[in-house]
Amino acid sequence: MRETSVKYPFLTRDVKIYEQDNGHKIVLAYKEGGMVNVSSWVKTGSINENDKNNGISHFLEHLMFKGTHKHKAGEFDHILEARGAIVNAATWKDYTFYYVTLPKGENNENFNLAIELHADMMTDPVIPDYEMGAPFDVNDKNVTDKRERHVVIEEIRMRKDQPWTKVYNATNHAMYTSHPYKRDVIGTPEIISQVPQEEIMNYYRTFYSPKNVTTIVVGEFDFDEVLEKVKKEFNWGDRPEPPERNIQSDKPVQETVYIENKANINSSFMMFGYLGAPARDLKNLIALEMLSIILGEGTSSRLYINLIENMDENIFNMLNAENYSFRDGSNFFIQANFNPQYKDKAIELVKSEIEKLKENITERELNKAKKKLKSNFACEVETVSEIGDTIGYYMTVCDDLALAEEYIPICNSITAEDLKETAKKYLNINNAVISLLVPEG
Repeated sequence: MRETSVKYPFLTRDVKIYEQDNGHKIVLAYKEGGMVNVSSWVKTGSINENDKNNGISHFLEHLMFKGTHKHKAGEFDHILEARGAIVNAATWKDYTFYYVTLPKGENNENFNLAIELHADMMTDPVIPDYEMGAPFDVNDKNVTDKRERHVVIEEIRMRKDQPWTKVYNATNHAMYTSHPYKRDVIGTPEIISQVPQEEIMNYYRTFYSPKNVTTIVVGEFDFDEVLEKVKKEFNWGDRPEPPERNIQSDKPVQETVYIENKANINSSFMMFGYLGAPARDLKNLIALEMLSIILGEGTSSRLYINLIENMDENIFNMLNAENYSFRDGSNFFIQANFNPQYKDKAIELVKSEIEKLKENITERELNKAKKKLKSNFACEVETVSEIGDTIGYYMTVCDDLALAEEYIPICNSITAEDLKETAKKYLNINNAVISLLVPEG
């Protein structure tokens, strides 16, 4: 077993990373207090899906809680929640993760039980047919089965009725040519209604390989004892290695893509989307995060001051900017809700504000963005859950927890000129997808 250490910012002890011979990584982080967090991050999400199985990662996340050979469906949640635990999971493009946060209990009783149950769920899910529900015709309105297939399909339908989901999906799909990121993580009712149990289990055995999994434990505990406990409970058997990843990053669109859809709504929604820097390109990624703060975060941002506060006409109801980081490239978004009669003017005003970023960044704006990012980074070590989430991101999306050590020094080193160069590199209007959702009629 290989051991490495990382001087993680704001923690009193080094974070320890242990990589076993089978590839399973165990990360231990020390945080004083009575709470502990146990999580496992799997390097799979919509990144490993195609048009025929889109949504299988998210569906499997639901089904992982449906029992093991030791515990029936529901026992895992019932036992831990009775001890004050928060139990949950999430699926995204690059990963799926499962976590338990709870008080350690007397003599670490709750803590040890959480590790045992979490490991059992991760390594031995049963996923029985009667918990999934039988395959069915999604257009058959007479089906009344309420099992997990139907739970997920209802979740899909609820999301697709939301205006922001519609405009995001249109933008996201158009930003990519062939990369799996173009698909919606939650999948489609047509696929979820039909995918068989055998295919779900094959997907689990393929991608829930120890080489794809990082288990993170955060809290106040003896590292040697917890390491031995995790090693003992995670029995992966002879599971094969996951397939080699061979996915090429997409290039941005080469001329502006304009999309307009209609819906039964009263106001209009708009999104500008750009492909940005990959997660490991920390300097450009941080610069894009700073640009999103300067452009569109809060009431002191340029978009709010220039296009809402100082406008004579009531064009925009809401404006913001965000940067989402992924392994194969981030997504930079500007989002707006606006008065439909000003559609053309609204688009041009947002374009103008983006162009201004390339010409002028003030020292005040730069310092505000640095302060905000460093404050956010510091806040992410306040609880065991936040520490587990941040470590999981660096281990799974970036493949390198040591990048966390570099975050603040790189943040401090960035200049106004760096920000303007990053804006010129990634926020070119020819590389933009502009998606609108406007009222019908």
